[in-house]
Amino acid sequence: MIKQLKKESYLKFIKNSAGVSTWRNFYAEVGGVKKDVLKNGDLSCAFFATSVLLIFGLIKKVHFTVKGAVRDLEKSGWKEIKELRPGAVLIWEKNKFFSNEHIGFYLNKERAISNYFLKKKPFQHHFTYGTINGLPKRKIIKIFWHKELDES
Repeated sequence: MIKQLKKESYLKFIKNSAGVSTWRNFYAEVGGVKKDVLKNGDLSCAFFATSVLLIFGLIKKVHFTVKGAVRDLEKSGWKEIKELRPGAVLIWEKNKFFSNEHIGFYLNKERAISNYFLKKKPFQHHFTYGTINGLPKRKIIKIFWHKELDES
Protein backbone atom coordinates (compact mmCIF):
# COMPACT_ATOMS: atom_id res chain seq x y z
CA MET A 1 0.00 0.00 0.00
CA ILE A 2 1.23 3.47 -0.87
CA LYS A 3 0.47 6.34 1.50
CA GLN A 4 0.65 9.83 0.06
CA LEU A 5 2.94 12.14 2.00
CA LYS A 6 1.21 15.38 1.03
CA LYS A 7 3.14 17.83 3.19
CA GLU A 8 6.56 16.44 2.27
CA SER A 9 5.69 16.39 -1.44
CA TYR A 10 4.13 19.86 -1.26
CA LEU A 11 7.20 21.36 0.43
CA LYS A 12 9.59 19.75 -2.06
CA PHE A 13 7.43 20.90 -5.01
CA ILE A 14 7.50 24.49 -3.72
CA LYS A 15 11.26 24.43 -3.13
CA ASN A 16 11.92 22.92 -6.57
CA SER A 17 9.90 25.73 -8.20
CA ALA A 18 12.71 28.25 -7.69
CA GLY A 19 14.08 29.44 -11.02
CA VAL A 20 11.36 27.81 -13.12
CA SER A 21 9.61 29.93 -15.77
CA THR A 22 6.43 27.81 -15.81
CA TRP A 23 4.22 30.51 -14.26
CA ARG A 24 5.49 33.40 -16.38
CA ASN A 25 2.74 33.72 -18.99
CA PHE A 26 -1.01 33.21 -19.29
CA TYR A 27 -2.98 34.39 -22.29
CA ALA A 28 -6.56 35.57 -22.38
CA GLU A 29 -8.74 37.50 -24.74
CA VAL A 30 -9.43 40.91 -23.22
CA GLY A 31 -11.79 43.17 -25.14
CA GLY A 32 -11.26 41.08 -28.26
CA VAL A 33 -7.46 41.31 -28.00
CA LYS A 34 -5.12 38.46 -27.06
CA LYS A 35 -3.11 39.52 -24.03
CA ASP A 36 -0.57 38.01 -21.62
CA VAL A 37 -2.44 38.86 -18.40
CA LEU A 38 0.68 38.09 -16.32
CA LYS A 39 2.79 40.62 -18.27
CA ASN A 40 5.60 38.14 -18.95
CA GLY A 41 6.05 37.31 -15.27
CA ASP A 42 5.58 40.78 -13.74
CA LEU A 43 2.23 39.76 -12.18
CA SER A 44 2.74 36.04 -11.60
CA CYS A 45 2.79 35.68 -7.80
CA ALA A 46 -0.86 34.65 -7.37
CA PHE A 47 -0.75 32.43 -10.46
CA PHE A 48 2.33 30.63 -9.10
CA ALA A 49 1.00 30.19 -5.55
CA THR A 50 -2.53 29.12 -6.49
CA SER A 51 -1.28 26.74 -9.20
CA VAL A 52 0.80 24.92 -6.58
CA LEU A 53 -2.11 24.88 -4.14
CA LEU A 54 -4.50 23.56 -6.80
CA ILE A 55 -2.11 20.75 -7.76
CA PHE A 56 -2.20 19.59 -4.12
CA GLY A 57 -5.98 19.98 -3.78
CA LEU A 58 -5.66 22.77 -1.22
CA ILE A 59 -7.62 25.44 -3.12
CA LYS A 60 -10.55 25.50 -5.57
CA LYS A 61 -9.00 27.20 -8.64
CA VAL A 62 -6.12 29.22 -10.03
CA HIS A 63 -6.17 32.99 -9.46
CA PHE A 64 -4.35 35.92 -11.01
CA THR A 65 -4.74 38.32 -8.06
CA VAL A 66 -3.78 38.11 -4.40
CA LYS A 67 -7.27 39.25 -3.42
CA GLY A 68 -8.89 36.35 -5.31
CA ALA A 69 -6.32 33.93 -3.89
CA VAL A 70 -7.05 35.02 -0.31
CA ARG A 71 -10.81 34.64 -0.78
CA ASP A 72 -10.27 31.10 -2.11
CA LEU A 73 -7.86 30.23 0.71
CA GLU A 74 -10.49 31.23 3.26
CA LYS A 75 -13.23 29.24 1.44
CA SER A 76 -10.93 26.21 1.10
CA GLY A 77 -10.28 25.75 4.82
CA TRP A 78 -7.09 27.77 5.26
CA LYS A 79 -6.93 29.55 8.62
CA GLU A 80 -4.86 32.51 9.70
CA ILE A 81 -2.11 31.60 12.15
CA LYS A 82 0.43 33.71 14.04
CA GLU A 83 3.59 31.60 13.79
CA LEU A 84 5.52 30.76 10.64
CA ARG A 85 5.44 27.09 9.62
CA PRO A 86 7.10 25.45 6.61
CA GLY A 87 4.51 25.41 3.82
CA ALA A 88 2.44 28.28 5.18
CA VAL A 89 1.06 30.74 2.64
CA LEU A 90 2.33 34.27 3.23
CA ILE A 91 0.71 37.54 2.23
CA TRP A 92 3.00 40.56 2.20
CA GLU A 93 1.89 44.18 2.43
CA LYS A 94 2.07 46.70 -0.34
CA ASN A 95 4.34 49.60 0.61
CA LYS A 96 6.41 52.39 -0.90
CA PHE A 97 8.73 49.85 -2.56
CA PHE A 98 6.02 47.43 -3.76
CA SER A 99 2.72 48.68 -5.19
CA ASN A 100 0.73 45.44 -4.76
CA GLU A 101 0.16 42.87 -2.04
CA HIS A 102 2.20 39.75 -2.68
CA ILE A 103 1.75 36.01 -2.05
CA GLY A 104 4.20 33.14 -1.61
CA PHE A 105 5.25 30.35 0.71
CA TYR A 106 7.32 30.11 3.88
CA LEU A 107 10.07 27.47 3.63
CA ASN A 108 12.09 27.53 6.87
CA LYS A 109 14.96 29.29 8.63
CA GLU A 110 13.65 32.74 7.60
CA ARG A 111 13.46 31.68 3.91
CA ALA A 112 10.44 32.06 1.64
CA ILE A 113 9.72 31.55 -2.04
CA SER A 114 7.61 33.74 -4.27
CA ASN A 115 7.54 35.03 -7.82
CA TYR A 116 9.96 37.93 -8.25
CA PHE A 117 8.94 40.41 -10.93
CA LEU A 118 12.54 41.34 -11.80
CA LYS A 119 13.55 37.71 -12.39
CA LYS A 120 10.07 36.85 -13.73
CA LYS A 121 10.09 33.51 -11.91
CA PRO A 122 9.88 32.17 -8.35
CA PHE A 123 13.01 32.47 -6.22
CA GLN A 124 14.05 31.91 -2.62
CA HIS A 125 14.55 34.98 -0.47
CA HIS A 126 14.53 36.21 3.10
CA PHE A 127 10.96 36.02 4.41
CA THR A 128 10.78 39.82 4.79
CA TYR A 129 13.00 40.55 1.76
CA GLY A 130 15.63 41.71 4.22
CA THR A 131 15.61 44.87 6.31
CA ILE A 132 16.01 48.61 5.92
CA ASN A 133 17.16 50.48 9.03
CA GLY A 134 16.38 47.38 11.10
CA LEU A 135 12.79 47.11 9.86
CA PRO A 136 11.41 44.46 7.49
CA LYS A 137 11.60 45.58 3.87
CA ARG A 138 8.24 43.91 3.32
CA LYS A 139 5.96 43.11 6.25
CA ILE A 140 3.96 39.88 6.34
CA ILE A 141 0.32 40.80 6.94
CA LYS A 142 -1.22 37.30 6.91
CA ILE A 143 -0.01 33.75 7.44
CA PHE A 144 -2.32 30.93 6.33
CA TRP A 145 -2.22 27.24 7.26
CA HIS A 146 -4.32 24.25 6.15
CA LYS A 147 -5.07 21.38 8.51
CA GLU A 148 -4.37 18.82 5.74
CA LEU A 149 -0.70 19.70 6.06
CA ASP A 150 -0.82 18.45 9.66
CA GLU A 151 -2.16 15.06 8.60
CA SER A 152 0.63 13.95 6.34
